[in-house]
Amino acid sequence: MDFEHKPVLFRETIESLNIVPGGTYIDGTLGGGGHSRAILEALKGSGRLVGIDQDPDAIEAAGERLGGFPNFTAVRGNFSRMGELLLELGITEADGVLLDIGVSSHQLDTPERGFSYHHDAPLDMRMSQEGQSAFDLVNGLGSRELGELIFKFGEDRSARRIAEGIVRARGEGPIETTGQLAEIIKESVPAAVRRGEGHPARRTFQALRIAVNGELEALEQGLDSALKLLRPGGRLAVITFHSLEDRIVKRRMAEYCRGCTCPPDFPVCVCGKKPGGRLVHRRGVAPSEEELRENPRARSARLRVLEKL
Repeated sequence: MDFEHKPVLFRETIESLNIVPGGTYIDGTLGGGGHSRAILEALKGSGRLVGIDQDPDAIEAAGERLGGFPNFTAVRGNFSRMGELLLELGITEADGVLLDIGVSSHQLDTPERGFSYHHDAPLDMRMSQEGQSAFDLVNGLGSRELGELIFKFGEDRSARRIAEGIVRARGEGPIETTGQLAEIIKESVPAAVRRGEGHPARRTFQALRIAVNGELEALEQGLDSALKLLRPGGRLAVITFHSLEDRIVKRRMAEYCRGCTCPPDFPVCVCGKKPGGRLVHRRGVAPSEEELRENPRARSARLRVLEKL
């Protein structure tokens, strides 16, 4: 199985996990197994690593690449169900959890998966290869619903125009491929947008992918599960690729690190709440210029790390 994915912020992420031989670690987004291999090498044959991924291609590839490590287990599922999946393995605590959020290079670069507007392929975008697809949303939602989805998850100012253009186009027949959809979007946006930086379909494709896979809900649930699993001193490292994800991670980590919740005018604390963690990198970590030259896809990436107290 050819499942290639170039991890971003690779060195910074592995170092931030502060891997201790003998520890238990969770790679909640196994993907191509790059992060997992580095964690296993740092464990030096001790401890345990569990890799989780909902994509059957990733699970198959991990079995081929990492099967030689006796302390590695691959589990198919969504990291939002991390606690439940690990309990089935008898694991109730972990020393580190890694989440590399979003679409993988393999998924983007495999045309038949239908994630990319660079290839003309069937509209799909399902990471799990199961359930509702992008085809279903594009051809089933009304103009208003579609516009709200594109605006909410794609933050596209042309969302209403794009939705109207999609509904008009499908009046002549279903929109079946990524190429069809990308061209419809291009024709629907103002000329200034077409002349702007990046493809005008980028935000709509992002919005559809997020909606198809329930990515933001999964992220919130996964963060809660990871924080509950961590032992004191354990670390949660999260890599995000757009502002919607990053805001969720930043907010949730800030809430976890906050102690007293009493009103500011209270002279003394009466709630008794203590911080549950601390930020390892106060502002998060962005890719270096060197990494950006090697991997332009890393431009929007941000690494945030929390240590449980």
